[in-house]
Amino acid sequence: MKRTYHGSCHCGAVRFTAEMDLAEGTSRCNCSICTKARLWKAIVRADALRLLQGEEALTDYRFGGKTIHHLFCRSCGVKPFGRGHIDGFGDFYAVNIACLDDATDEEIAAAPIQDQDGRNDNWQAPPAIASQMGASGR
Repeated sequence: MKRTYHGSCHCGAVRFTAEMDLAEGTSRCNCSICTKARLWKAIVRADALRLLQGEEALTDYRFGGKTIHHLFCRSCGVKPFGRGHIDGFGDFYAVNIACLDDATDEEIAAAPIQDQDGRNDNWQAPPAIASQMGASGR
């Protein structure tokens, strides 16, 4: 069931709410930035996320095709979410599960995970070796 989660970066400069159901699924990607940041995310439509404070604290990092905005807090360096656009889906946010302040340990542990092969620009398929991303060490 969808509910409103509250989230923030580590220092609290960035705060947001996101309407989502973790039971609908989450994902981990093996692209270079997601691997290095150990990002575990849930995708929500753009209208499901509301930035409560800290727009001025966010800095935008883009690489490769420069289509995804990887947003980080200028103060603590934490990535609470990123944003982008997928044809056929529309504008979206990729919410960092670790930044959800009121998600319970049980909700997080029960959230299904889809591994994505972003390293090869094939986000609809799992990588050949999913354990590279720590999928076995949830």
